[in-house]
Amino acid sequence: MAGVTPDATADEVTTVGSDVGRALVEEAARRSSVLWVRPDGADRARPAWHVWHDGAAYLVVARQTEARPAPRVAAEAASEDGASEQLVPGLAQARAATVICRAKDSRARLVTWRASVTVVAPDTPEWQQAVEVLRGERLNATNATDLPTRWSTSADVIRLTPTGEILEEPGRMPTDDGAAPPPPTPATTVRGAPWVVHRRPRHRPRLS
Repeated sequence: MAGVTPDATADEVTTVGSDVGRALVEEAARRSSVLWVRPDGADRARPAWHVWHDGAAYLVVARQTEARPAPRVAAEAASEDGASEQLVPGLAQARAATVICRAKDSRARLVTWRASVTVVAPDTPEWQQAVEVLRGERLNATNATDLPTRWSTSADVIRLTPTGEILEEPGRMPTDDGAAPPPPTPATTVRGAPWVVHRRPRHRPRLS
């Protein structure tokens, strides 16, 4: 899913100061646990699980440092100490981001909004509250009791606060397919399909 460019014109941006506008963003973020986030300056939007809490979306991302840049694939992240969290490169360094919410039933794009990005400081009251709600929603955690300690040293808790700008909404969606180009990868195909003794079936076998 491709993100929306942040430099939209005034005619393409709706300022949402009404209760209806705030409710649209909040309801969409509450109903789906996955957001598509594109930090300003990034080349694409990336999926990220989150929790909506106290008027903002909170998420945990693997911390990037100069000594340990963001891995290109999740398998590399899982193999590094403390880097087993989701990857959204550039989010912690960005001041703003474009956020795409999907409809939970159809998974289609529902609303796209602008957010200010804040890295919540560890061990502050806000960080502790955010960690409590995030820990309850963290799937496949190897040791849930150690999550706060691990997050404080090797991950960033991010708050995405709506700025009041909606770039896309029902009745005002783009007409293009929104497809993003595939990310660069070192994978390559150097030869054709391997030779087999028997002919390959032309149709997939029925499973039932």
